[in-house]
Amino acid sequence: MPSTEWWRSAAIYQVYVRSFADGNGDGTGDLAGVRARLPYLAELGVDALWFTPWYLSPLADGGYDVADYRTIDPAFGSLREAEQLIAEARRLGLRCIVDIVPNHVSDQHEWFKSALAAGPGSPERELFHFRPYSAEPPNDWVGEFGGVPWSRTEDGEWYLHLFAPEQPDLNWSHPKVRQEHEDVLRFWFERGASGVRIDSAALLAKADGLPPMDPARPHPFHDQPELHDIYRSWRRIADEYGAALIGEIWLPDAERFARYLRPDELHTAFNFDFLSRPWDPAQLWESIDLTLSTHAPVGAPATWVLANHDVTRTVTRYGRAEDTGFAFERKRFGVPTDLELGTRRARAAALLTLALPGSVYLYQGEELGLPEVDIPRERIQDPMYARSGEVDPGRDGCRVPLPWDGTPERSWLPVPPGWSAYAAERQARDPESMLSLYRTALRLRRSLGDAGPLRRLRAEEPRVLCFARTSERDGTTWLCLANFGPDDVALPADTELLLASGPLSPRGKLPQDTAVWLRV
Repeated sequence: MPSTEWWRSAAIYQVYVRSFADGNGDGTGDLAGVRARLPYLAELGVDALWFTPWYLSPLADGGYDVADYRTIDPAFGSLREAEQLIAEARRLGLRCIVDIVPNHVSDQHEWFKSALAAGPGSPERELFHFRPYSAEPPNDWVGEFGGVPWSRTEDGEWYLHLFAPEQPDLNWSHPKVRQEHEDVLRFWFERGASGVRIDSAALLAKADGLPPMDPARPHPFHDQPELHDIYRSWRRIADEYGAALIGEIWLPDAERFARYLRPDELHTAFNFDFLSRPWDPAQLWESIDLTLSTHAPVGAPATWVLANHDVTRTVTRYGRAEDTGFAFERKRFGVPTDLELGTRRARAAALLTLALPGSVYLYQGEELGLPEVDIPRERIQDPMYARSGEVDPGRDGCRVPLPWDGTPERSWLPVPPGWSAYAAERQARDPESMLSLYRTALRLRRSLGDAGPLRRLRAEEPRVLCFARTSERDGTTWLCLANFGPDDVALPADTELLLASGPLSPRGKLPQDTAVWLRV
C-alpha cells in the first residue's frame, strides 16, 4: 500500500484528550498524559491517532465549542507540546489526525465577540446568521441537540446555533469563513498532522434565506449542494501535504453519502449505518453489503466504527435485550443491560469489524471493554441532557476517564466503583482480557493487510455470518465466522484457528456470540 494512501486500511484510535490520561494529577487528561502513553498505543497496534478538539475552549460542549484553533487549551498543554506529541507519535509509527469543527465556533471566539460588540447590520455579524428582532424565532427549525436553535442577543437580534447557544453557526456563504478554515488546515498540516476529522460535515451550508422546514423540499441545513465545492477546495490543500480528510456525515441516503467520497472530495467518511445496527446477522450483513456497494463506485475505502465519544459504549449496548443498535432518539435513563452478555458480543464484534476491508476506528476504552457509566444527574456536563428536557442522559457516560493502574484520586467526571477492574495494566497481564484480544487481532490484521475484497460465504446455519478474504501477496485465504444463533457450529474442515473471541465448546465448535478467524 503506498504510504500516501495509508488511510485506506488504517486502524485509527480516537483519543478524547480530557479523559485519556492525566499527566499532572489535576483530574483532567492532557497532552503530557497522551505523550506518556504513546508506547501503549504503539503496542496496541494502531496506525494513527485521532484527537478530539484540544483547542482553547470554554468546554460548553466538550471542546467542540472552539475559541481559537491555533491555541491549545491550557488545561491540556501548549502548542509546543502538541507539536512534540505529533513528532513523537510519528517516530513510533503513529500518524496524528486533528479535529476541525467548521459548522460553528464558541461564543467566546473573537469573531463572535466582535459581532456582538459591533451591533446590528455590521460586517462582523455577516460572519454568522443574525436576524432582526421579532416576537418569535426566525424559523421553525429544531436544533441538533433538540429545542429551538435560536437565541437573542442583548440588542434583541436572533442568532442561529444548531447545537448549544454557546456555539453560534458560521455563515459559510461568506468568503472570510472559507479562507479562515483553509488557513487552519494549512496551520495543522504544517505542524505534521496527517489528516483532519471534520465534525458535523454535512451541516455547514444553509439554504438561502433560512426557509422553514417543508417535507416537499430538501432539508434546509442538511446536505446542501454548496458543501461539495467547499470540500473540493479542502481536498486540493490536503493533497499538497499527503493528508486525509475524514467526514462525520450522518446521512440515511447512501447515494448522497457517497457523493462526498468522490475522488476530488473527502478521502473517507464515518460509516454510522454499521454502528446503528442491532446485534443481528441479517442486519449487520445488510449494512456490510450496503457499505461496500456504496463505496465501490467512487473508489473510496469503507470505514467501520463500533463506538465513539457520542455513542453508548458497545459492551452496554450489546448487553440489552432490545435496541442493541444505536439511535440518539432512543437514549434514556435506566435501560437494563447484561454486561457479561454485552462483553461476549463486543469481543465477537471486535473480530468481525477488524476483519472487514477498509479502515477501522477504535474509540478509547473499547480495547478495555469499558461499559457506559450512569452519571448522577447533578454531575452531568453534556448540554445534550439539558437541551433534551433532561430526558436524554447525554454522552458523558462514555467519556469517563480511562483506568490505567487503578481508580484515579481526582477526575472531572465521577469514576464508578470497581473501575480498577478494567485497568490497562491489569489487562496487559491477562492473555484472555479484552486488551489482549485487541492487541492480537490488530497484529494479525496488520499481517493480513494486503487481503483482497470480501467474499460472502453461505453458512449451513442461518444465524452464522461468514466471509473470506484472500491475500493478494501469497494467495492465502482466511475466514471470519461469527455465530449469532443458540446452537454451537462446527468450524470448516481444513482450516487453522488464528484467533477466537472466546472459548470454543468442548467439541471445538463455535458457541453463540463468538467469532473466529481461520486460515484455509
